[in-house]
Amino acid sequence: MAATVLVVGAGLGGLRAAEALRGAGFEGAITVVGDEPAMPYNRPPLSKEALSAGVHVAELEFRRKPSVSDVEWRLGSPAIASDFAARTITLADGTHLSFDGLVIASGIRPRRLPIAGPEAGRHVLRTAHDAMNLRNYLLPGRTAVIMGAGFIGCEVAATARGLGAEVHIVAIDEQPMLRPLGAELGMGMRSRHEHHGVNFHLGRTVQSFLGGEHVTSVLLDDGTELPASVVVEAVGSVCNVEWLAGNGLDLTDGLLVDHAMVVSAEAPVVAVGDIARHPNQLFGNVPRRIEHWNIPTETGRRAGASLASLLRGEQPDQAPFAAMPSFWSDQYQYKLQSFGMPGLATSIQIVEGTADDACIVEYSDESGLVGVVGVDRTAELAPYRKHLLER
Repeated sequence: MAATVLVVGAGLGGLRAAEALRGAGFEGAITVVGDEPAMPYNRPPLSKEALSAGVHVAELEFRRKPSVSDVEWRLGSPAIASDFAARTITLADGTHLSFDGLVIASGIRPRRLPIAGPEAGRHVLRTAHDAMNLRNYLLPGRTAVIMGAGFIGCEVAATARGLGAEVHIVAIDEQPMLRPLGAELGMGMRSRHEHHGVNFHLGRTVQSFLGGEHVTSVLLDDGTELPASVVVEAVGSVCNVEWLAGNGLDLTDGLLVDHAMVVSAEAPVVAVGDIARHPNQLFGNVPRRIEHWNIPTETGRRAGASLASLLRGEQPDQAPFAAMPSFWSDQYQYKLQSFGMPGLATSIQIVEGTADDACIVEYSDESGLVGVVGVDRTAELAPYRKHLLER
């Protein structure tokens, strides 16, 4: 009897893993399980152009290779439990599914903080549904309080200002986007936002939400009260690993995998995308989760090939995994792009331009260059990418 593969997670990583399985010669049944009702779609526009112009999920869907045209998609009901010994998955609707091979691609969700006050008016941004709901509040005369000054928070701030809403950003960090950019470039991006009318409350936290059934204002820890038509919580992420409990896995930060994206030698199970804590030969082989857009594709390709090998009774390719993390961000007219892992740097140097203008910033540690960020200089970053790939 032909083997059956379950892919839990209907995002980019799950799609790429399914395509890689077919590309590696797997001819058995593939079923993809997803918590959202939509086919795999592109998420980065949800905080930028799609949030501004309106969310049309069909326009955001990824193209799917003809090789996965026979894949079964079970959408709208997430996995809630698993038993690797019995090789079964349980869905929220009560369905039990069996597998011979499993791809874990359940990803992440926005972190919610336990803050007192009304729930109505508090929003997160991860799904198309989230963006549709949030868009209704980003209007002239409305005030958005954004918790968190990372990329999502700053991108939403830029979009909200473009739509005419007033914006306050509240964050504990000393500068926006501090970890990926560093203090100097973070300060430069703060100046850009302030030029566009964003109000920053840095080094501050939200004490409580005020209002009746709906949030009307936000109380900060220094006693400041900010009016709020809507609150956007952009304070990090949580891995969707609860359904994996009880299988003896390392779930301390996502899901630990090896270079082949294999989770366990006890069963043919691999993991991909934001949830996978994987080594990377380019950056010291320390297992890390990387929430960058290209990583689901890179890990999905490797995981699909590995799982196909395991299902044939063969060992997967044990070559070290080496992928170049990259991200980009559009905020107002400014375009940021990065290669590598700037967050590992112990030394940061602006080598061209200034933090307040177009610039290139190098990020290094004791091993040498570990990352680069360009602001409105993206065309000039190709040599840096090549250099980082040669680490």
